[in-house]
This record gives sequence, C-alpha cells and structure tokens, in this order.
Amino acid sequence: QLQASGGGLVQAGGSLRLSCRASGSIRSINVLTWYRQAPGKTRDSVATMHSDGSTSYADSVKGRFTISGDNANTVYLQMQNLKPEDTAVYYCHADFLMPSGSRYIGWGQGTLVTVSS
Repeated sequence: QLQASGGGLVQAGGSLRLSCRASGSIRSINVLTWYRQAPGKTRDSVATMHSDGSTSYADSVKGRFTISGDNANTVYLQMQNLKPEDTAVYYCHADFLMPSGSRYIGWGQGTLVTVSS
C-alpha cells in the first residue's frame, strides 16, 4: 500500500515536499508517477520516475518540481516556486516489485496542496 503525505497551505513562491511511501519493504520501483487533480479538472500526470532513474515532467512544472527516491520505499516530489495554479490534490501511483517477486500496482491517497496568491 502507498501513503502520500506532505501537502498543506503555502504562499505563492513557497516550497513543499510530498512523500509517497510504500508500507513495508519493496524490492524495486518499476515506475512511480505523481498526478494532480484540481477541482473540476482531470487527473493529470506531473512527474514520473523510472527504475533506471530517468525522470520526466509535465511542461507546467519543469524546472520547479523534482521527483526523487531514497532507494528504499519512499519517493518524493520537491515542489519549489509554487504557483496558485499548482493547487490540487496530489496522488502517487506506483508499480513496484515486492520482496516476494510479486508485482504491486496502486494509488496512494491524495494529499491536498493549496497555494495562496
């Protein structure tokens, strides 16, 4: 299971770090994506990290957001220079291998990020 945390209220220009933690140990992460969904809008991908360490970002967050992992069971989304349009519920979605070799694919619960102007 996945647990997302780190959301909150921040002023424009501020920073937050979101965490997505897998409960228990995992063998490896195949891919993990942070999504966000603003009220009345679709859930869109924001940042993705692959097992080889490669990353990709939505154009709207390039240069401001960074996805990284701790080589254990947690992936972070460092968000800097936040803008009011970044306000959304953020979700993590992961595909990883358990120590048993079985594959887990699932969503974490959302964490709300609110950026005030």
